[in-house]
Amino acid sequence: MSQHAYLNKAAIYNLLSDYYKYSNPSLHTHYYHKHLKYMKLALQAQRADMTMSSQPSYVRVLHAVPDAPNVDVYVNGNRVLKDVAFKDVSDYLTLPAGKYHIDIYPAGTSVTTVISKKVKIDPGKVYTLAAVGSGEKLQLLPYIDDPSVPSGETKVKFIHLSPDAPAVDIAVKGGDVIFSNIAFKQASDYLTLTPMTVNLEARVAGSKNTVLSVPNVQLKANQAYTIIAVGFANGTPELEAILLKG
Repeated sequence: MSQHAYLNKAAIYNLLSDYYKYSNPSLHTHYYHKHLKYMKLALQAQRADMTMSSQPSYVRVLHAVPDAPNVDVYVNGNRVLKDVAFKDVSDYLTLPAGKYHIDIYPAGTSVTTVISKKVKIDPGKVYTLAAVGSGEKLQLLPYIDDPSVPSGETKVKFIHLSPDAPAVDIAVKGGDVIFSNIAFKQASDYLTLTPMTVNLEARVAGSKNTVLSVPNVQLKANQAYTIIAVGFANGTPELEAILLKG
């Protein structure tokens, strides 16, 4: 419940307490204690909000546009990444929560953007901002990362960023589907697993038709991973999978 909701309840119980102040002392005391309870909860909620709002956020940028040149990335007019190539992913940048203007230019230029977008960064969150699409139909999309992992385990999610590939199922090679019917620009939830090395494959959703093999995926203990399909299913650079930590 929000601080505002707690304050509303506290105000109602304060009114009830005042109403019964002389006519029914026991109800007066009962409602006054409820008023104090919700005032305390409101104060706790305020402290929690203040703590959360002061937490930094972490943002990395992925270049997933197969037919785009290398790019420079600007945040609020300041260049923060230089000469980022297709499939490159930056380290996480630490940013205070807030609204940012992201401009992406062909590397070495600052005249005409290939992507210009306002992005809201929430406190304490971890993001991958992916430049996606093809030709002139480009977008900058935010994906939430969650690096926390239960002790001794691993986890993985999948993001489909191939602009011309169909929706896919991600499966153990020759075996069961682990992520089903993921379309372009969609991301799966994380799947928590026992650490392992596994051979995976991407299939046209709902079929046995393999469009991409992903061999020897090493999923180590206490680490989160994201598998991302990039490139063209019918073109160059060809379809492939990249494995990112986080």
